[in-house]
Amino acid sequence: MKALIYSSKGKIEFVEKENPRIINDDDAIIKVALSSICTSDLHIIEGCVPRAKKGVVLGHEFCGIVVDTGKNVKKIKKGDRVALNCESFCGKCFYCKKGYVNNCSFGGWLLGCTIDGAQAEYVRVPYIDYTSYKIPDNLSFKDVLFVGDILASGFWSAKLCEIDKNDTVALIGAGPVGLCAAQSLRYFKTRKIILIDTNKYRLDLAKKLNLADYTLNPLEVNIEDEILKLTNNKGADKVIEAAGGKNTFELSWKIARANAIVVICAMYEENQILPLPYMYGKNLTFKTGGVDATDCDKLIELISKNQLNTNFLITHEINFKDILKGYEIFKNKKDNCLKIAINYD
Repeated sequence: MKALIYSSKGKIEFVEKENPRIINDDDAIIKVALSSICTSDLHIIEGCVPRAKKGVVLGHEFCGIVVDTGKNVKKIKKGDRVALNCESFCGKCFYCKKGYVNNCSFGGWLLGCTIDGAQAEYVRVPYIDYTSYKIPDNLSFKDVLFVGDILASGFWSAKLCEIDKNDTVALIGAGPVGLCAAQSLRYFKTRKIILIDTNKYRLDLAKKLNLADYTLNPLEVNIEDEILKLTNNKGADKVIEAAGGKNTFELSWKIARANAIVVICAMYEENQILPLPYMYGKNLTFKTGGVDATDCDKLIELISKNQLNTNFLITHEINFKDILKGYEIFKNKKDNCLKIAINYD
């Protein structure tokens, strides 16, 4: 089969590779129908994910058709259309039983990192009974492409905010995860959403889609001053940091009011500083870490009911044979690229 591999720091290659096969009884082989490129893939290529294995097939955002299953698989069968979780988890360990699937004792971020992922024609998926979700007949592969990663991340971030109907939420980052978080905040009936980004196209898109009540560009205004103006000089009730920029972590706690919740869902390339002496009296609650994508079934249900929709994120579509071009477009945000749908026809 054709596959895209991470060969060494800064290098990826489009190669011929042996088809995957069932290794464990809870595995399944998926024929990839649609996949996408994630910023986390770029982090691997740039050498920012030390545990990523050289030679691994990249990719963890995908959906497809079941072509084979291990003998213990009960949830799905050959021919089923499925959306997949970006995380692998056993469903039985201490963390899984508590719903912290990102911290599974035997899983976590495996696909496209430590084991071959989905930027290939076929992929072996472990723990398939826990990490796959049948696609309803009224939904297409496009409709559910982002369920197992960026939509789950945005929804999780919004859920961690413990939204009250009177809350004003400041959301830093209008990238794909940030826009998914904004949509999820709407679902949770957030009173006021303030979206912050330097990208005018993305801010305008958010306003057009009613994903934000106010948009702020730090290249044009002083964000701290503007947040105070919009919150009666208190600061935001909740803050979501989805940008992962050089100064965005610092901004996240500065624009939060006293006793606010600050949710950090961004992935950083450098260590961040928590200046406790300066924030001690604000009594902030920080919630951080990788997404625990436990709501995928619910997300598919909400998409099926037209309560959520991520199709607007697909700004580019390419064939798998052109994936190297896709990486160039995505990395450089060419033509206002948000997400690329890669088809395997």
